[in-house]
Amino acid sequence: MNLTGISQTALAIATQAGMKVLGALALWIVGRWLIRLAARLVSRGLEHEKLDATVVRYVRNTLTVVLNITLVVAILGYFGVQTTTFAAVLAAAGFAVGVAWSGLLANFAAGAFLVVLRPFKSGDLINAGGVLGTVVEVGLFVTTIDTLDNIRTFVGNNKLFSDNIQNLSANPYRRVDLVAQLAHTVDHRAAIGLLKSHLSRIPNVLNDPAPVVEILQFTAMGPVLAVRPFTNNANYWQVYFDTNRAIRETFGEAGYPAPEHIFAVRNEAGTGGISLAA
Repeated sequence: MNLTGISQTALAIATQAGMKVLGALALWIVGRWLIRLAARLVSRGLEHEKLDATVVRYVRNTLTVVLNITLVVAILGYFGVQTTTFAAVLAAAGFAVGVAWSGLLANFAAGAFLVVLRPFKSGDLINAGGVLGTVVEVGLFVTTIDTLDNIRTFVGNNKLFSDNIQNLSANPYRRVDLVAQLAHTVDHRAAIGLLKSHLSRIPNVLNDPAPVVEILQFTAMGPVLAVRPFTNNANYWQVYFDTNRAIRETFGEAGYPAPEHIFAVRNEAGTGGISLAA
């Protein structure tokens, strides 16, 4: 047995394999750097064209995924793997995975439609898919939303696209809907006047359209007023809380009694009339 020949052959094979591994590692490092560079250049180009941040992120993520797959195929080809065969296997595996995980493809397609149709963009406050919050990013398969209590939530794009979408940031202002209960003995005209005067002094309440205060309905305790100021989207909750406080302070300063249930009772004299009692 020629141990010298065997060792030389093994050394040559190990050296060749090591060189291939080093070459593949160098190809991976350089390729990843080029992919990041390409993603940055594409993002800057799209941002220069004043495209929405949602579109920029979606295109960048899609490009990154495609280039990473291409890099893996190139590295396998460098090791001698037939890339055409690999591509066929990858396509077959993709089809099988697609059949098994059709929801994943549906999310991808829905994400593309969300980017094209743009019912919302990054930074918008939306109510969709059972989630109320601010859009952070529309991804390839999920949309990232920060809820009002600052919980990051990931919602499948298909769920958003197939459901009703309320974009609360699309219009420049929105209405704050509150109610105020009056007692039967309170003059509703005076109460409406006082509330309108107080609402006009709340910071960030719009004068156009003007706040609305009208009788909404009647209950056993008395009339219920609809109290509806308008404000910019960014100031909604500040105006909401200030309006509630204004209702309380206005009625308290006016000395209005607390609403009580009024029941109809039959007259004890037996005349058939009725009287009202709390």
